[in-house]
Amino acid sequence: MSDICERLHIVFHSLPRFRFPFEKDKIPQNGVYILFEDGETAHTSDRIVRVGTHTGENQLRSRLKQHFITENKDRSIFRKNIGRAILNKHDDPFLEQWNWDLTTRKSKEQFGHLVNVDKKRNIEKEVTKYIQKAFSFIVFQVDDKKQRLEIETKIISTVSWCLECKPSLNWFGLESPKDKIRKSGLWLVNGLYKEGFTQSEFDIFEAKIRNAVYPKL
Repeated sequence: MSDICERLHIVFHSLPRFRFPFEKDKIPQNGVYILFEDGETAHTSDRIVRVGTHTGENQLRSRLKQHFITENKDRSIFRKNIGRAILNKHDDPFLEQWNWDLTTRKSKEQFGHLVNVDKKRNIEKEVTKYIQKAFSFIVFQVDDKKQRLEIETKIISTVSWCLECKPSLNWFGLESPKDKIRKSGLWLVNGLYKEGFTQSEFDIFEAKIRNAVYPKL
C-alpha cells in the first residue's frame, strides 16, 4: 500500500496546485479534491491530509467555498473539525456548543437559544484564517457521482493504510478530540481503513489522470 500511496502523491503533485484566494473558473464543476497542509510531508513531498468530493450535481466549487469561505461549521465537517482542534487545544468548554448541529429545525429549537453567538462567530473566523493560510489543494474532474464516491473512498483508504503517511509532531490535527483524526493523520473520520487501490486499479486511475481523459470514461 505504501508503494501505491507514493505513486498517488507523485501523480497529484503533477497537477496544478490551488491556494486561497483561488479562481473558481479554473475548478471543474464536478470532481474530487485533495488537501495538503503546510509543514506536513510524506514520500518526500507534501502529505495528503484530506480527501473529499460532493454528492450534488455541479457542486465541487460550492463545496470548496463551504470549506474555505462560508463561515458555517454545520455545512462543512472539515471546518467543524478544525474548530474542534482550536477549542480542544485551549480546553475551551465552548467545544460542547460547537459540536451542536443547528441545521435542522428541531436542533435549532433545542439548542439555538443556548448558543453564545459572539463566541461562535469568533471561532468561525479563526477557522477561516487557519484554513485559508495553511491549506492548498488539487482537483481533478469526475462527472459521475458513483465514480466520485468510489474514488474518494479508494484514495482515503490507500492513504490511511500507508505506514509512511504519518503526521508530524507539530501537526495541528493532534489537538483534535477525535481519535480517528489523531491516529490517521487525516482530517477525516469516515472512510478510513477500507479497501484501497489494488495495483491494477491504480495503474488505470493513474493513466487516466496523467492523460487528462478521466472524465470521458
